[in-house]
This record gives sequence, C-alpha cells and structure tokens, in this order.
Amino acid sequence: MKSGAGGEEQSKPLTIGAVVKLLKADFDDVSISKIRYLEDEKLISPRRTPGGYRLFSKADIERLRTILTLQREEFLPLKVIRKELSRKGTVAVRPAGTRRFKKISLQTQPSEPRTYTLDEALETAGADARLVKELEDYGLIAGASRGGVKYYDQTDVEVMAAASDLARYGVGARNLRTLKSSVDRESSLLLQVLSPTLQSRNPQTRKQGIAALENMATVSSHLKHLLLIKDLRNFTSR
Repeated sequence: MKSGAGGEEQSKPLTIGAVVKLLKADFDDVSISKIRYLEDEKLISPRRTPGGYRLFSKADIERLRTILTLQREEFLPLKVIRKELSRKGTVAVRPAGTRRFKKISLQTQPSEPRTYTLDEALETAGADARLVKELEDYGLIAGASRGGVKYYDQTDVEVMAAASDLARYGVGARNLRTLKSSVDRESSLLLQVLSPTLQSRNPQTRKQGIAALENMATVSSHLKHLLLIKDLRNFTSR
C-alpha cells in the first residue's frame, strides 16, 4: 500500500486535519467529518490527548487508506469492510450483539468543555465564514459571546464540518432547515415521553430520566440512519 506524499510525516502522530491533507491527494472526498464518522463506527480508534485531540499513528493512517480504498474501489458497506479488516487480522472484531452506534452524551455541564473562536472553528471544521454565518442565521448553530468574542462549542464545530461537506454537493445551509425541523420534532417527542421523569424533584429519578433520554436519543439517531440508508438504497435499485 502506498504511503503517500507525506511518508516522512507519518513517522509521528498526526492531527485529524493533517491526516485529511495527507490523504487528499489520493481520496478527493476524504474530510474531517468522514474520518470522525469512521471513528464513530469503530473502524478506527486514534488515541486522544488529555485535551481530547485525536492523534493518528502511521498504522491508523494506513488503516484509513485501506478503508477508503475498499469504499471507493469495491463499493463495500462498512459492515463488510469491518469483516474484511478483521479477516486479514488488522483489527479486532466487535463482540457480537454490541451496538454499532455512538453513545450520545446529554450532560449539560461537561468538565472543561472545549470552545473555539471563529478562526479556530473555521480551521478545525474546514468551513468558510460565509457558511458559518448562514448556519447561524438558520439556527443550526449558536455561538456564545464572551468579552466581545464569539465562541463555539464542539458540537457547533461538528455541525460546521458536516455542513461544509454537504456544501461541496450543492447542499446549502438553507436546505438544512428541513433536517433542523425534523430534529426539533424528534426532540419534542422524546422530551414529552420522559417529561414526568425529567421534571421530578427526586435527584435519582431525574438522573434515571436523563440516562433514559440519552439511550432513546442514541437509538433514535441510529434508526434514522438505517431508514435513510434503506430509502436511498430503494431509490438507487430502481
């Protein structure tokens, strides 16, 4: 497998942005959000610094090359790619019956939350300022001003990265309002179902309600993903 133009750089761990730049020459559609999605699907597992930054080893990068090549040249779904990698002895198989979807955290006050200035957010997400402004105008993200400077949280930056990827296909922030409306309705439904528990004065009951809400949100998110894949597969098979 070729090492790419940045073979020398691969001798030390790279950040996710550096990995994207390294792989761009061979894979036009690689992006920060795509790599994060592959991590969510447990196909890669870069180590994290104490501050939460991803660091990719040479082995991680070669693994990414394999995954991206199988997607592009063999048109294999991730489930099959996972089996292929396991069969070749390059990865460990996930235990049978374990969930393939990411656990969603609804903690309202995470310890030492990472925030970004606009410039930092643009660089991390690979987005442009005009797109970010449109995302704010349409209510998809909402920065918080402190001392005259606007800051964005990690979720905002993730949204910027995903929206930037979609923008490459002509999907603008205006088009994403449909997704936002769908999310608002889903959120209202989940909160309505668990409202009595979440509003309980008993701390333990509230804690149980939040845990249930997290689980429902995770399952709901995974279900939407499955339904979307099913719908698109039906269309492309016509």
